[in-house]
Amino acid sequence: MAVTTKAQPAQRIQRMAESATLKMSQLARDLRAKGHDVISLSIGEPDFDTPQHIKDAAVEALKDGFTKYTPVPGLPELRKAIQTKFKRDNDLDYDLSQIVVSNGAKQSIANLSLALLDKGDEVIIFSPYWVSYYEIIRLGEGTPVILDADIEKDFKVTADQLEAAINDKTKFILFSSPCNPTGSVYTHDELKAIADVVAKHDDLYIVSDEIYEYINFTGKHASIGSFENVKDRTITVNGFSKGFAMTGWRLGYMGAPEWIAKACSKMQGQFTSGASAFGQKAAAHALLSDMTPTHKMKEAFLKRRDMVIGLLKEIPGFKVNHPQGAFYIFPDISHYYGKSDGTTTVNNADDFANYILQNAHVAIVSGSAFGDDNCFRLSYAASEETLREAIRRIAEYCGKLG
Repeated sequence: MAVTTKAQPAQRIQRMAESATLKMSQLARDLRAKGHDVISLSIGEPDFDTPQHIKDAAVEALKDGFTKYTPVPGLPELRKAIQTKFKRDNDLDYDLSQIVVSNGAKQSIANLSLALLDKGDEVIIFSPYWVSYYEIIRLGEGTPVILDADIEKDFKVTADQLEAAINDKTKFILFSSPCNPTGSVYTHDELKAIADVVAKHDDLYIVSDEIYEYINFTGKHASIGSFENVKDRTITVNGFSKGFAMTGWRLGYMGAPEWIAKACSKMQGQFTSGASAFGQKAAAHALLSDMTPTHKMKEAFLKRRDMVIGLLKEIPGFKVNHPQGAFYIFPDISHYYGKSDGTTTVNNADDFANYILQNAHVAIVSGSAFGDDNCFRLSYAASEETLREAIRRIAEYCGKLG
């Protein structure tokens, strides 16, 4: 006899979409487990190891007994290092009371959503956007308001678009620069125009995700919080995953107005408490020590970017911009919509990503997860040999779509 039950997850979980990047990574693993040679370009993770001097600092911290609970907002030593980094690299002045260390930049953004939003509050998200922004805002009972920018605009939202979208329900704006998934970087002047719009609206805040700061090919990273007219209304989010190849360490941080920092610390205190003690010791060392490995990693990414752009542009119908940061390419492949290989018809980005995975055995991520159904995201955090083979396969199977 079948057993029936009314047990099911809460509505908030049923409404929440699964992370598309993690889902595609799992599909790739499943296909690989069946014996297929799958190349995964779906996840945003540097293929470099954490620099040795950072790992050594963690080992020393363990030897010294840093294995206990830490203060919820972070070890004073790490917050002081972050304070120094903010001033040194970003022209941002934050007191220690304004800095909160979390288990990744993702938790920093989740803390902000849960600590600041009430039902009915709106959050303006610049699109294309990182896949988790939308669901994190919804979890906080906020309403995401999406502002679109396509490849013709280099995927960058304008100040005029922002001005037209603001109303009395808007709580904050949220964007990343360098951007995940597009790699686009907002210039100093573009950020200044956005800051000038925000400054005209009382009680409107900016959440600036700068996790890809050190993978920036423009020569100088610009932080919107450095502008005088919005410095007291900007929350700057960053972390160690990308620039230091520390994804598994789960360490992020924010600098924010003190009342916001306290609210986020209160939230975090009930969820996870402080991040790992020895990890924080190593992170402080990372910020204040030799940055040569980070610079070399950026140089490698730049070389790969140029190679990948060149190869993708050779595929008929692909539109490719020239991203100035991060390690992603976000090609427009709408040329292939409505085309078929005789078995599969590609009608949207989800179809395209699935077609490439199942046939070319290359894992990419549909642009629909990032707010743009005309594109897909490809991570070039892989060896040049792997990237060449992956793009060769993609080109081969695009050629079968007639």
